[in-house]
Amino acid sequence: MIIKSDPDIIKSFLEDNSGLRGGYVKEVSFPESTEEVSLILSKANKERVPVTVAGNGTGVAGGRVPFGGLVLSTERLNKNIEIKRLDDKNGKAKVHAGAMLKDLKEAAKKEGLLYPPDPTEDTAYIGGNVATNASGARGFKYGPTRRYISGLKVVLADGTILDIKRGESFAKERLLNLKEKTSIKLPSYTMPSVKNAAGYYIHDNLDAVDLFIGQEGTLGIISEIELDLIHESGDILSFFAFFDSDKNARNFASALKRNLKEALSVEYFDINSLALLKDKFPYIPDAEAALFFEKEKSKDDIDATLEEISGSLKKNGAFYDQTLFAQNENEYKKLFDLRHGLPERVNEIVKANGFPKVGTDIAVPEEGLDSMLSLYKTTLERSGIPYVIFGHIAECHLHVNTLPSSEKEYNHAKEIYIKFVEAAVKLGGTVSAEHGIGKLKHKYLEKMYGPKAIREMASLKKAFDPNCILGVGNIFPKELLNKAGD
Repeated sequence: MIIKSDPDIIKSFLEDNSGLRGGYVKEVSFPESTEEVSLILSKANKERVPVTVAGNGTGVAGGRVPFGGLVLSTERLNKNIEIKRLDDKNGKAKVHAGAMLKDLKEAAKKEGLLYPPDPTEDTAYIGGNVATNASGARGFKYGPTRRYISGLKVVLADGTILDIKRGESFAKERLLNLKEKTSIKLPSYTMPSVKNAAGYYIHDNLDAVDLFIGQEGTLGIISEIELDLIHESGDILSFFAFFDSDKNARNFASALKRNLKEALSVEYFDINSLALLKDKFPYIPDAEAALFFEKEKSKDDIDATLEEISGSLKKNGAFYDQTLFAQNENEYKKLFDLRHGLPERVNEIVKANGFPKVGTDIAVPEEGLDSMLSLYKTTLERSGIPYVIFGHIAECHLHVNTLPSSEKEYNHAKEIYIKFVEAAVKLGGTVSAEHGIGKLKHKYLEKMYGPKAIREMASLKKAFDPNCILGVGNIFPKELLNKAGD
């Protein structure tokens, strides 16, 4: 085990992609095994030292940023990735928490297998993906990380190591019995029926594995993961289509959801997004909106699929001759660079402005998407603050990034965010569809579930972590832990 207290090393653990500032810590531990994680936590628990688990810093909710105590880095929990093919269509992977997503995908690919979740940051650690239930562009077909987790090794705050397999332990009447932890009462709230990564995953007959997916390092530290893999077809058609009106783009997106078999993703870019991208990609036409979409292909249906898509594009006001199409790796790279160019441009503007972006992670039921998008545009146009809207329209999950350049605009953008949260909650949506709550979105989570549910979450945390040392400040304020269970 390595322990570092050098200020230059510590500095890199005081930030992630959230922009949260002010973190501090005295030392960083680098365990190399589950047993070493257990030793660190056992000692910290006895001494009541807060522990913040750190992945590779790709999160955007501030969960990795410590405020005292020590950091436990999963960087050296990266032993060989084990891939096992079960049959022609399925396989298994065993990884440690510090394995990078890109390395897992590459190892699976060598065996003709695919790890389907496709988060944008492929340098993220798998442990972090599990702790936040990460998802990505192809979530429309494949869903989030949770769907592919078949087993976990989790180290609790007191050093207890849990080896949990899916299908072995279930809650009954919202009571969970798990090794030394018995009769743990689960919260009573009901999750929204949309893509959701807000708070603890809770429902009747909960599988114990699911409780530790998306818990943001507050209930235990994930050290090893067993994953399900699927057959890698390798044959994908990708498109970037531009439209003469926002309405036509949304109509086409709805048609894709209804009619396109084996659609992997459908992503939306508003007019402001295209304006930012045009600086780097001048071939973009003067369009009102664009869609990036993908589908799996097979040799016997490619011509029929292209004919179907071509007809629908023309019917829905697309700039047909300027539609970008890819069916091999070299062609796909052009579309990939275009799709991922927007976050890069946003980050450039944020750096130039000197103020953080204010970015939403809201998803709503399908029937509420149009009204939510209308609210976004009307409110932001009135505000005068520059913004872009983009994201996973097939899952009714669009990101709004406001780009303030002054303290006044920054504060106004945060006020607008609250308005959007309140509207989404009324529609039955979530305040976080994929990025989690971290240290930045406590008040949004309370608006979603109410004070009682937040107290129940805090009580659940204390059942696993009585001394409240793990992930302090993630999901809910640390002050709430003093009241939980009273």
